Amino acid sequence: MRSTTEIKQILQQLLSLRRENEVVEFKEAKNQYDFDKLGKYFSALCNEANLKGQRSAWLVFGIKDIDKSVVGSHYRINRDILDCLKGEVANHTTARLSFIEIYEVNLPEGRVVMFEIPAAPKGIPIAWKGHYYGRDGEELNALNLEEIERIREQVRGEDWSIGVIKEATIADLSDKAIAKARKSYKKKNKHLATEIDTWDNITFLNKAKICVKGEVTRTAILLLGKPESEHFINPATAKISWILRDKDNMEKDYQHFACPLLLNTDEVYKKIRNLKYRYIADGTLFPEEVDQYDPYIIREALNNCIAHQDYTLNGKINLVEHEDGKLIFINSGSFIPSSIEEVVIADAPESTYRNPFLVEAMINLNMIDAIGSGIKRMFDIQHKKFFPLPEYEFEERKVKVTIIGKVVDMNYARKVASMPSLSLTDIIALDKVSKGKTINDSEIKILRMKKLIEGRKPNFHISATVAGATGEKADYIKQRGIDDDYCQKIILDYLRKFGRGKRKQFENVLLEKLPDVLRTDQKQHKIKNILQKMRREGKIVIEKNRTWTLPKV
Repeated sequence: MRSTTEIKQILQQLLSLRRENEVVEFKEAKNQYDFDKLGKYFSALCNEANLKGQRSAWLVFGIKDIDKSVVGSHYRINRDILDCLKGEVANHTTARLSFIEIYEVNLPEGRVVMFEIPAAPKGIPIAWKGHYYGRDGEELNALNLEEIERIREQVRGEDWSIGVIKEATIADLSDKAIAKARKSYKKKNKHLATEIDTWDNITFLNKAKICVKGEVTRTAILLLGKPESEHFINPATAKISWILRDKDNMEKDYQHFACPLLLNTDEVYKKIRNLKYRYIADGTLFPEEVDQYDPYIIREALNNCIAHQDYTLNGKINLVEHEDGKLIFINSGSFIPSSIEEVVIADAPESTYRNPFLVEAMINLNMIDAIGSGIKRMFDIQHKKFFPLPEYEFEERKVKVTIIGKVVDMNYARKVASMPSLSLTDIIALDKVSKGKTINDSEIKILRMKKLIEGRKPNFHISATVAGATGEKADYIKQRGIDDDYCQKIILDYLRKFGRGKRKQFENVLLEKLPDVLRTDQKQHKIKNILQKMRREGKIVIEKNRTWTLPKV
């Protein structure tokens, strides 16, 4: 985060510009600013910063564009509400990209709000609600096709995984790993089984697209290299760390695995304690018994980490196992598709990969799916077991996937089970609601149309339609909570009985009665709004010591 002094210097530099350009935009925004237009500028400035080779771009509120005079802005004057903008924007952008930071500068002429917008990552044009935007000078426009392709070519032209290591030879590869690679390749290409047996190692490695014209590539070291050959890809690393944590998140055990990853993914898998999980399904007295973690899911998630890791960031892959039934896979690099929903719904191979040579080699060795159905199958497996769906989080230069190996909310599982007609898209959105996650406008529209959710944005809960179908009406009432009118009645009753009261006292009475889908701070904010509304309507008054009373008659 930049210092106050640095931000003021940057502001002065921006104000000294003769005019706006592709990476700087000034807006008066004295009180409000259209959210959708802000998102379009975010997309445009991201993409233009990438194309201009800039680290970031700036959107500045409180400045008059014509003469660069400071007019001051009251846009989201509350800092908490201003910071919420980061998540709100991320919900509609490619890879959930958002502001680097939002700065407030208080000048004698007024408050200036400075949004620092990151350059689009290499190879990934940034869209707003599915559309790409750019700038022609000061003008906001759609990003043209040539510019989109220019950004995408940044990845295509720099495939780290195909790099040839001149110092390495076939002798630096593991004989055991090569033998397993042959076996996997024969399984994948049964019609060539007899012919494959006649190939020497160099011919096989060329045919399987692991080596190039007999020369060892970085992909060959990653998948087949001897442990001591890892130095050939330095400063990149071929490490997977398995870490076991207890219920208090304390580390209990760990082990590091290096190349050859073709063999060591199996060793990582063996470390995971895949216990049996039992639960009784509706309509039967007999328990269901399933693995906590489906073997396919573990291998798919782990191999995806290997295939899509950004090795130029020099990080390792982490697999964190929690004793309470949770696996977390973490790899370095941004998520190239625009969203995980896009991947699941498309159910097709990606058009762009970070490591295309590595991906093709892993497909040839049967490590990953060639038709792009792997992630969708992970979702299907979890759904059919009534377990929470895989959760993808995209942090700065990291992808984090969480797999939960148990039923977290049996009531919710029953609700989904009672409505077999739900599409996977609906289930993904409902899964977010059950976890208290944010859903986008499109998901809100669909779930409301099907009467699956109720509530006000962003605090939704499962609707009475679903709750009633499963007999979970009490849970529905608990999730919905009491309405504003009833809150007002409780506050008035309190003041009639005790004469006066502070907000903290009202919170003590009301917090547990408000919807469970709200966080404590959201409940407190709701109570504050109710008090202010009652004051405006003349139902209550506030004294100098922040005490509320009934108005004097």
